[in-house]
Amino acid sequence: MSVIPLRSEVSSRGARMLRTALGGDIARWLDEPDVIEVMLNPDGRLWVDRLGEGLAASECLMSAADGERIIRLVAHHVGAEVHASVPRVSAELPEGGERFEGLLPPVVAAPSFAIRKPAIAVFSLADYVTTGIMSKWQAEALAGAVAARKNILVVGGTSTGKTTLTNALLAEVAATSDRVVLIEDTLELQCAAPNLVSLRTKDGVATLSDLVRSALRLRPDRIPIGEVRGAEALDLLKAWGTGHPGGVGTLHAGSALGTLRRLEQLIQESVVTVPRALIAETIDIIAVLVRDGTGRRLAELAEVRGLDAAGEYVLAPLPSTTGDHS
Repeated sequence: MSVIPLRSEVSSRGARMLRTALGGDIARWLDEPDVIEVMLNPDGRLWVDRLGEGLAASECLMSAADGERIIRLVAHHVGAEVHASVPRVSAELPEGGERFEGLLPPVVAAPSFAIRKPAIAVFSLADYVTTGIMSKWQAEALAGAVAARKNILVVGGTSTGKTTLTNALLAEVAATSDRVVLIEDTLELQCAAPNLVSLRTKDGVATLSDLVRSALRLRPDRIPIGEVRGAEALDLLKAWGTGHPGGVGTLHAGSALGTLRRLEQLIQESVVTVPRALIAETIDIIAVLVRDGTGRRLAELAEVRGLDAAGEYVLAPLPSTTGDHS
């Protein structure tokens, strides 16, 4: 379901009222810089995901009535209906820009929601090394790949840190003199490039595919994208592979090979025959993030080296110095 943007006429007063309605605990957590996400489960337990600590249950409980009230208030602010026949609402909270996903019965036993904060601080690749999420040579390889204008996909499951790593790579992009046209459907990516145009989808007005085509007319050097999730995958591959290398994007996948298979599935939403050669020629680097009992980490860093004689993808661990495709 598409995220419904909040109406521009929502006043600061209304935003403050909604913030108050969230309750003191949630409002406090959202103000903490290390908090990534706050979640209400149907059993009334509130969970908090923190950088460096991971997901943990809080000691706070919320009644079903309060959970439903919050969901209905958010729906009201975005002008959406939410009831038993339409039990889902997606929105961006005012002022802070947090992503809100709320669910009511009958799709859940009791009201449930997740509030995900946009990235505030941008972590550098050096920070990733310091925290042990990646090794020094992996950070150097990624920095080298950005400098060499390689096309990079950052992949992983939900809440593995794809956006945060993408922002770290965009910080490397910002150090270049390239003109960047950035495309996303949710305000998550941060890029400090001096020559930057940010494009954002709007439900019923402009899709990701539309914006990829528009980006090509804005004389971009690089076209980063927030998340590849549909038929726009083919448009993006064509853009990255025909004169606009150096792209960065995210995708839900669990491995480097799984990433390429997932791209094939997405492309099949628009064409019958998958251009496997185009995929192999265009995607250069795949960074796979995982989250397990030890926290988040870069589990795989692979280079796509084309196709073998049988037409299968050739993948290799990325060396410390990024080379060209063989």
